[in-house]
Amino acid sequence: MSQLIFYTNPMSRGQIVRWALQEVGVEYEQVLVNYGADMKSDEYRTINPMGKVPAIKHDSHVVTECAAICTYLADMFPDAKLAPDTRARADYYRWLFFAAGPLEAAIINKNLGFDVKQDQQVMAGYGNYDLVVDVLDQFLTSREYVCGEQFTMADVYLGAQVDWGVMFKTLPEKASFVAYAERLRAREAYQQAKRIDAELTPKES
Repeated sequence: MSQLIFYTNPMSRGQIVRWALQEVGVEYEQVLVNYGADMKSDEYRTINPMGKVPAIKHDSHVVTECAAICTYLADMFPDAKLAPDTRARADYYRWLFFAAGPLEAAIINKNLGFDVKQDQQVMAGYGNYDLVVDVLDQFLTSREYVCGEQFTMADVYLGAQVDWGVMFKTLPEKASFVAYAERLRAREAYQQAKRIDAELTPKES
């Protein structure tokens, strides 16, 4: 039997991978990594030289970066049917990497107070925040999930970004975003993952 180790912190993007693991339904060993010395330790840097979570080790293979981990899990555990047929993966790949690239960059830059000037938009790659939001809104208005009626791992990764954005107001409260987030929150695997991380999160005294 293969061994899967999940390195995470409940207050991190590890929540995305936790959800992905619950959707896949695979057993895994959990290793909690604290921020600070533990995450930057020489020992943990053998797993992720960036000194950040999440990461997984599947047998001898280490995978970092949330989008990569999600895609890897869908491919390695095909019985979960979280990736469409290879001939129908255009939207699957497109929106996975839209979320990992333009969407995340636009959201983070806006929240850091960095406004892309008109003459910088070509260099930024995503143009500007409003453009990214409008493109995503138009897409999600037209369908239930990334790949139409089929829920896939692309919905875990893109959906986590939209869910977080709606919850913490890093995305505007567009009707398409709210409805999409509500569909995802109704999933049993989403709820299981959130419960696990909530229990692991330190409580304020």
